[in-house]
Amino acid sequence: MAGYFELKSSSNAQYMFNLKAANHQVILTSEQYSSKAAAEGGIESVKKNAPNDARYQRKVAKDNSPFFVLVAANGEPIGRSEMYSSASAMESGIASVKANAPTATVKSA
Repeated sequence: MAGYFELKSSSNAQYMFNLKAANHQVILTSEQYSSKAAAEGGIESVKKNAPNDARYQRKVAKDNSPFFVLVAANGEPIGRSEMYSSASAMESGIASVKANAPTATVKSA
């Protein structure tokens, strides 16, 4: 089984998605979108930008936990990771997004 996007609406009439690996673990979470169509556009942007290593901003949270943000060509964020325990775990998360996103299907929650 391959990775997939889970598209869902939130209680405030916004939409968001998670990219999940084959084991159902969330590997990328989107920003909030005002419409389902905008969220679907975000998914397409993730699929397009995920293979490009330059689109990943590697960051460190205040508690020193590494995480990453995937940005579009215009520099706008389109998704962020969870907090990781180490830089190598974060790099594995990036590799998982690169491997899963381009061919991931979309499921509605």
